[in-house]
This record gives sequence, structure tokens and C-alpha cells, in this order.
Amino acid sequence: MKTLFLPFMLTLTFLLTGCKTYEKPQNVTPVNDFKLTAYLGTWYEVARLEHRFEKGMEAITATYSMREDGGVKVLNKGYKTQEKEWSEAEGKAYFVQASDQGFLKVSFFGPFYGSYIVMDTDYKTYTMISGPDLSYFWILSRTPTLDKKTLDRLLAQAKEAGFDTSKLIYPDQSKHHQ
Repeated sequence: MKTLFLPFMLTLTFLLTGCKTYEKPQNVTPVNDFKLTAYLGTWYEVARLEHRFEKGMEAITATYSMREDGGVKVLNKGYKTQEKEWSEAEGKAYFVQASDQGFLKVSFFGPFYGSYIVMDTDYKTYTMISGPDLSYFWILSRTPTLDKKTLDRLLAQAKEAGFDTSKLIYPDQSKHHQ
């Protein structure tokens, strides 16, 4: 597996960075009564808005675990189809406000953080995430696929919040897993 290069991490960090204030889209509300321990573990990417740092990637997972300093370790992995190789990026996340609110800041490079907003989750099946603006959006699942009824409901919520769901990418999760 090849580690992601510095440009990938710089791009992700600078795109998500909100400097010292952590932005959120106007119609996006973080989950209240957020339970971090239930959220930890591996999630599979079901849908996303495309960005350079994930372009051409499939079989994408995000694994969250506790750090010794009380923060969250973030390990993102994906298969780069053109290069035919695995890539990963390790980051860290911390709560922006209260620890029972799904509003975190995430960094993949040094002191630069960007917004990570859990918009909806049931902890066992799905989670829906926003970044600092409407160009950053993900739907993740505990399994490589998500049932159509749940996906349709989440897509309707995303559209209502202002995300352009017609531009979503649905990565292939059916192969490449290690």
C-alpha cells in the first residue's frame, strides 16, 4: 500500500480548513446527543461529492478510533483505480463545541483543520456528513452497500439542505477490499 503524498493531504486540509472558525452550511445542523463511542469503527463510502483528493478512488473506507489525547484518529483508505494501488491518509479530529454534538474539526496536515459535521446517523447502518460548505458531502454505511429506502431518504434530506445530489459519485465498493 502506498501512502498518500503530501500534496493530497495539503489539498484536503486547505479545502476543508475554516481557519479558527469552523464553518457549516446554513441549512446543516449537527446531530445533537451525539455518541462518539457508537460512531467509532469502520464506515464505507456510499456516495460523495467529487473532490481532487478522492478522484478516481473506489473501495473507500473511513475508520475512526480514539486517540490517547481524547481526540479521534481518522484513517481514510481507498483504491486508486488508475494507479492500481491502495492509498491512505491518517488524520485527527476533535469536537468544535460540546462532545455530545456531531460537530468536529478534522486535520490531515499539521495545525490546519476543517469542519466535519455529522448531519444524521443511526450509528449501526448509516451516517451523513457535511464539510464547511455545500461542496463537501458524504454518505457512509457500516457495510459496502446501503438499502435503497435508507439511501433515498438520506438523498432527500441532503437535497433539502441544499446539496446538489445530481453530482454525487457512487464509488464501487464491490471489489478491491483488503
